[in-house]
Amino acid sequence: MKNIVKKYWTAVIGIALLIVAVFFIYQKLNKKQLPPNLVMGTGTIDGDLVNINTKYPGRIKKLYVDESDNIKKGQLVAEIEDDEYKQKLKAIEAQIKAKEKELEAKKIQLKMTKKDLNETIKKAKSSIEINKAMLSELEKNIESLKKIIEQDKRDYKRFKNLTEKNLMPKRNFEEIKLKLETDKDKLSALLDKKKQIEENIKIAESNLNQAKNGLKNLKILKKSIEALKNAIDALKAQKGEIEVVLNELLIKAPLNGYIVDKIANEGEVIGAGMPIFTAIDPKELYLKMYVDTIKNGKIKIGDKAEIFLDAYPDKPIPAKVVKVAKKAEFTPKEVAVREDRIQRVYAVRLKPLKPNPLLKLGLPATGVISLDGKKLPKSLNELPEL
Repeated sequence: MKNIVKKYWTAVIGIALLIVAVFFIYQKLNKKQLPPNLVMGTGTIDGDLVNINTKYPGRIKKLYVDESDNIKKGQLVAEIEDDEYKQKLKAIEAQIKAKEKELEAKKIQLKMTKKDLNETIKKAKSSIEINKAMLSELEKNIESLKKIIEQDKRDYKRFKNLTEKNLMPKRNFEEIKLKLETDKDKLSALLDKKKQIEENIKIAESNLNQAKNGLKNLKILKKSIEALKNAIDALKAQKGEIEVVLNELLIKAPLNGYIVDKIANEGEVIGAGMPIFTAIDPKELYLKMYVDTIKNGKIKIGDKAEIFLDAYPDKPIPAKVVKVAKKAEFTPKEVAVREDRIQRVYAVRLKPLKPNPLLKLGLPATGVISLDGKKLPKSLNELPEL
């Protein structure tokens, strides 16, 4: 009985081993074949990293994010010490304020000087005109009075002779004598008045000349005002430049995405252009896969494709071909190709049609490209192993 049972189990095990052997032989002889319209390759999820760097050198004052943190475009991610630039800004603002006060004072001075000069010129011209008119009239009176005095002198001489000869009363002679003296006094007064008027004209002309010279000084004052304006504009330009620097010292995220690497730490001094972080936009992630030279020539930009992550073989991610390398490279160690003899491959980029949260930088993945846009697989299990 024991021998019968033993023989039975030996037969069962033998049959099972035979079935397994037949299965593996069948699998070996009937491998899955990749359809001729499909191109398959492996690679890793990649993306174009963006350096978040500083335009100006300085010491890192504060970091607001760390590796793997999500960021939004325009978000403050780091701050460079800005005390030196703030001091410069404060000094320039003080200079601008002082110059603006000086400018305001000169504008008031210009306005008052211009008003005073115009009034002086107006008064001087009016004075000259009036005094010249008075002088002209006075000179006529003087000439008339001189003629009268000449006549007075002749009458005086004639009346004197007649009086000495007792041919005329002495009273008449005294009258003509008094008239001559009176007219001479009048002439003397008129001459004094003429002298005063001429002096007034000289003073008015001097004032006019001074006012005209003042107009030249007015031009100098205007030039100094323009120079002050230019100086203020130059200072404001410097202020604007410093404000730009201060803004640049507030390091902001250039994209929506996440931090890949933190390169510098708080307190470190970094040079101009040196990166503080590297970041990536998930929308820009792609699969960088490799194909052999035979398939490369058939692939076109825009061809439909699917991306399969190793962890999710049954979740195809719709994609398209966005780039095909024009230069071959040696097969990377981590990349599998169908033929071992293939040593050179071409890189092909597959970009998802829309962002997918499953995609992470550096994940291994398989890409499948349809050369005719048809029969893309729904699962990685439908395809032969590379």
